[in-house]
Amino acid sequence: MELQQLDVIRKYINLLLGGHKWIVGCVLLAISAGLAFYIKTPEIYRSSTSIVYQDQQINPSRFSPDQEMDIREMLNTVSQQVMSRSNLETMIKEFNLYPNFRKNVPIEDVIEKMRKDIAVEREGRGNVFSVSFQARDPQTVKEVTNELAAKFIEINLRVRQERARETASYIQDELQMSKQKLHKKDEQMRDYKLRYYNEMPQQRGANMNRLNALQEQLQAIQANIQRLEQTRLLAAEQLETLQSIQAEASASTAAQADSEPGMRGPEAQLMEARSRLRDLRAKYTDAHPGVKRMEKRVRHLESQIADQETSGTRMAMPGDRSRESRIQKLTFQLKEINLDLKALRNESKSIRSQIKKYQQWVDAAPIREAEWVELTRDYQELKEYHDELVSRSLAAEAVESLEVRQKGSQFQVVDSAFLPNAPLKGTFFKVLLIAAFGGIAAGSGLILGRDLMDPSFKSVREIESTLNMSVACFLPMVLTEAEQKRSWLINILWYLFFAAWLIGWAAATLYFWRQGEIIF
Repeated sequence: MELQQLDVIRKYINLLLGGHKWIVGCVLLAISAGLAFYIKTPEIYRSSTSIVYQDQQINPSRFSPDQEMDIREMLNTVSQQVMSRSNLETMIKEFNLYPNFRKNVPIEDVIEKMRKDIAVEREGRGNVFSVSFQARDPQTVKEVTNELAAKFIEINLRVRQERARETASYIQDELQMSKQKLHKKDEQMRDYKLRYYNEMPQQRGANMNRLNALQEQLQAIQANIQRLEQTRLLAAEQLETLQSIQAEASASTAAQADSEPGMRGPEAQLMEARSRLRDLRAKYTDAHPGVKRMEKRVRHLESQIADQETSGTRMAMPGDRSRESRIQKLTFQLKEINLDLKALRNESKSIRSQIKKYQQWVDAAPIREAEWVELTRDYQELKEYHDELVSRSLAAEAVESLEVRQKGSQFQVVDSAFLPNAPLKGTFFKVLLIAAFGGIAAGSGLILGRDLMDPSFKSVREIESTLNMSVACFLPMVLTEAEQKRSWLINILWYLFFAAWLIGWAAATLYFWRQGEIIF
């Protein structure tokens, strides 16, 4: 197995050594093609500048543009404006870019070509990115790259200011709408409270306390009315009794003066009262009011006669002054009682009306509570949203002021664009090295391909493995002297051809180097 591997390696080495002319020819052809490619390829220079997106040191709130958009979004936004049609067209005219190309194609194609020549790339994971531009004139490339960097900074500031201004304007509009809604809701709640203030749930406790107080006051008034009614009834009975006694005394005195001059008035009245009392008892029970009044009259007359007998005097006239004074007091007392009763009844009527009103307020409290909950369902959310908009409005104004003074996050140039010394196609040695390796690979491939396409046997082992026969001996090819001379002459001619080719290539390289077409 190891012998077979060694045979294979030895085989390919012999092939490469035997076909070295192919390899040398391919190498010479490749470096010649590389020289032609290098000369024919236009010299394109590229320059780049590094820009850092520096975060602002003053961040008034979380509503600043730095919080709302990251660097990638900001970079994409600014890049689109930098490479807009109007901006690139202005730069093309200012720096006289692509003069020949502009003569043959529309300006839109020239702008599209410039967009392809501009590259904006992030550098790692930080906030640094590079802006590069490529063209034929190195000085123009440097100036255009610096101008692109300046445009990035300028447009970034403008974009941030516009964004801050639009944010502040939008928040102000939302705040005005929220304020109107909140004001309208406040008016509805205020009108509802003014209309149903006494029926509101928070007034229910006070209404209940007032209702209980009014009911107690009504009970007290009813008790006073009953007491005054009893007092009035007693006073009326007393007044009626006194008036009856006064009338009977007057009539009895007049009759005695005509028929029995010696009989006194109170005695006749007492006799008359006793007679009437007997008649009333015969008809009614002792609990009858008439019986009770007559008993009181009899007792009164008896006490009056007893007083007269004790004092030894007699009433000289029926209209006694003390009785008349008593009658007057009772009459005045009855008037006062009637007035008090009238006032108490009016007050009772008023209190009943108040009780009815307070009872209606208490009964309406659950209904008003449900209506109030429905009315104020979204008020708290609306108020919280309004308060949030107020804070956001203040923050947006601060951000806008910050951006106007250019204190926010912004692009800053880290490395300015440099003047490129070498074209973008690279140095000549780099092209030469690539071409040489390509020639070696092509020559080796040709040799191996020719060997694979040759069906003849190359070694004894191939014969034995193919024919399943053992080879006893083999003879190498023996050349005659003439054939040897011919082979030697052909090799000399090949080497001279290769040397001439190489010298010509070197001369051409030296020439183009002196002309400045080649940079080592």
